[in-house]
Amino acid sequence: MAMVLSKPGVDGLSKAVSVLREWQDDGAPMQLHPGDLGWFWRAGADATAAAVRTWSRDGEMLAVGLLDGPGLLRLTIAPHALREEELAQQLVEDVTDPERGVLPEGRANIEAPTGALVQELLVEDGWNTDEPWTPLRRDLTEPVNDPGVRIEVVGPEQAHVFVSVHRAAFDGSRFTDEGWHAMATGLPYTDARCLVAYDDQGSAVAAVTVWSAGPGRPGLLEPMGVHPEHRLHGYGKAISVAAASALQELGSSSAIVCTPSANVGAVAAYTSAGFQQCPEVRDLYRDSSGESR
Repeated sequence: MAMVLSKPGVDGLSKAVSVLREWQDDGAPMQLHPGDLGWFWRAGADATAAAVRTWSRDGEMLAVGLLDGPGLLRLTIAPHALREEELAQQLVEDVTDPERGVLPEGRANIEAPTGALVQELLVEDGWNTDEPWTPLRRDLTEPVNDPGVRIEVVGPEQAHVFVSVHRAAFDGSRFTDEGWHAMATGLPYTDARCLVAYDDQGSAVAAVTVWSAGPGRPGLLEPMGVHPEHRLHGYGKAISVAAASALQELGSSSAIVCTPSANVGAVAAYTSAGFQQCPEVRDLYRDSSGESR
């Protein structure tokens, strides 16, 4: 049967989240995680469904993509299909034809797992490599140290505290209390926690959300931020250690995160918290004219 490109709709999101959980593996390259859909869910279930694309054959889902911003497709592929030529060719056709409803004309970026055949075919089609990102991973089979600061798990009553720290930490953030509550109703949040770190004066200084993909699978930190008034005091390390501990309690085999390599402060915070740097990864991009550079 032919490959089918679909928008799952709200009712189909559960299957997309389910397969993303199944595809997470400590031996796999950095890839789209159910937590990425969970974080997007702050825009609501309808918006999340509108941003998801799936590729299936004979009823089996083989690839899932998230339109995570204008012209950005975050794509992952079933482990056994990473090098499948039919799927890769179909993906290239669908992402390069704006009438397919995946990517618009002009500037576009695609994130795909390292080693996937679709990456090679896109390069042959004239796509370029973009700025490097650094994946980091912390093994959770050993005990996690105490973070050394007060950590609280955020519930609905503390949502405004988390939102406040996040908005301060990320320039241009439009995250709202309503967005937090929408995110917390999403399917992936069943296996997630929001944490806030406090200093000795009781000020909220850092925040993180952690997403489990189920017992024995890697869990994701997305996002982690430190309030700018409280940086350079070790709170990035502390909240990252707390995140690892929370994922360990949720049964995760490891904690993973990915940050722009240029963000040396974030890389340093994660490594100080026991995360190991993995080989850099790069998105592929097509410039605004649709031509290679």
